[in-house]
Amino acid sequence: MEKYDAIVVGAGTAGCLAAKTIAESGLKVCLVEKKKREEIGEKICGDALGEHHLKFLGLEKPTGGELEAKIDGIKIYSPDENTVFTIADKDFIGFLLNRRLFGQWLLKKATDKGAVLQDNMNFRSPIIEKDAVVGITAKNMATGKVTEMRSKVVVDASGYFGMVRKQLPPEMGIDRDIANQDVEACYREIRQLKQETENTRFCEIYLNQTASPGGYIWIFPKGGARVNVGLGICMRKNYPNPKQQLYETAFKKPIFDGSLVLTAGSWFDPVRRPLDNMVSNGVMLVGDAASLVNPIHGGGIGPSMLSGYFAGQQIVEALSKGEPTKEALWGYNKKYIDTYGKKQGSLDIFKMFLLSCSDEDLNYGMNEKLMTEDDVLKAGMGDDFHLNITETAKRVFRGLRRVGFLNRLRLTVTMMKGLRAHYNTYPTTPIGFDAWRDQTVKLIEEGRQKLL
Repeated sequence: MEKYDAIVVGAGTAGCLAAKTIAESGLKVCLVEKKKREEIGEKICGDALGEHHLKFLGLEKPTGGELEAKIDGIKIYSPDENTVFTIADKDFIGFLLNRRLFGQWLLKKATDKGAVLQDNMNFRSPIIEKDAVVGITAKNMATGKVTEMRSKVVVDASGYFGMVRKQLPPEMGIDRDIANQDVEACYREIRQLKQETENTRFCEIYLNQTASPGGYIWIFPKGGARVNVGLGICMRKNYPNPKQQLYETAFKKPIFDGSLVLTAGSWFDPVRRPLDNMVSNGVMLVGDAASLVNPIHGGGIGPSMLSGYFAGQQIVEALSKGEPTKEALWGYNKKYIDTYGKKQGSLDIFKMFLLSCSDEDLNYGMNEKLMTEDDVLKAGMGDDFHLNITETAKRVFRGLRRVGFLNRLRLTVTMMKGLRAHYNTYPTTPIGFDAWRDQTVKLIEEGRQKLL
C-alpha cells in the first residue's frame, strides 16, 4: 500500500500548484492524473491568463512557447456592435496560452520540487474512515489494476465534475452538486485565418442574448493569424446548442472566410460564487471542483492557480501542527474568500443583472452610456462602483426610455455591495459558518427574485 502526506487528484493548474507548494516544504505528495504524462495540460478553454496572477504567485513568465500572445485588454461589443467598450486596465493585461505547454511547465515545477506523478490513473473513490478522508482508490488505465493509496489529506483538483466531491457524504458539509443555472455550456475552436486580423492585442467579447443567452461570444488572438473563438450559454431552461449558435453567428463574420479548424471541443464552466465551504476532515477542493471561476467572463486559470497555492500552504501548516481536521484546514476557505472569493460572490449578482437584460437593454445601456466603461471595469473586478447624484440624474434623463433597466442597474449595484460586505464577515473557524451560509443563500435568492 502506498502512503503519502497528500494526494492531489488531477494535474491541472490547481493540482500542479497545490502539489508544488506541498512538495517544496519537504512533504511527500502524489499527483494522480487520468491523462498520460505527455497529454497533461491539454484542455478545451479560452486559454487566457491575467499577468497579475503570475506576479502574485511569484512565478516568472515561461519562455518556452507557453505564452502565445500578449494581451493588452478587452474590447466589449454591444449586441448591435455599434458601441465598443475598451478595457485596458493592468488587471486585464495578460496572455493567451498554449495550454499543453503551460500545463507541462506547471507539472515540471511540481515534479522538480519532489511531487510524484502517477499518470494514466483513473480515480475511483475516496477512502473514508471515522468521518475523514484517508486516501483514494485508483485504476491503472494500462493494466486495469486498482490500487489503494493512503494519505493524510486528499485534494480534489479533478475539475468541473468534482470526482472526489461528488462521493463525499453529506455530513462532511461540502456541497456535492452544482445547479445547471450556475453552469455555462461552452464550445470553442482554434481557427487558422487566411491572414492576420487588425486586432492582435485585445480579446474581443460580443454580448448577444439571442446568440449566446447568459454568456457571450469571444474571439481571442493567439498569434500567427490564429484565433481562439467560442461561445458560452447559460444552462437555464431549454438552452440552445452552443456549437450550432457559434456557426450561425460568429462564423458568418468575413474574417472567418476560408479559415481552417485546427482543434475544437466543448466543456462546462461553473460560473457562480465559490462553494461556501471547500474543506472537511482530510479533504480540500480547489479549482473548478470548487466552482472557482469568474462568473462574468468565465476565466478560471488564475483562480485555480491561486486556490492550489493557498490549499498547499494550508496543508503544510496543518500537518506541521497535527492532524488535518476540518478546523485545521479552514484557513484555506478564509484566505481564498478574502482574496478572490468575495469578488466572485458580488459578480454572481452582476451575472443575474446581465441575464435579465435583453439585447435592446444592452444596446441602449451601452450606446447611451447608462453603463460606462468605468462601471464595466469595476464590475468586472468585483469592486464597488457608485452612481453619484449628479451622474445618476444625467443617466435618468438619458434613460427615460429604459427606466426599468436603470432601476435594475441601481439595484444591482446595491446588492453587489451588500453581498461583498457579507463576504467580508466570512468566519475564521467553522463556528458561525452555518449562520453565514444561511445568510449567503438568502442574499443570492433575493438577487434571483429581484433581478431574474
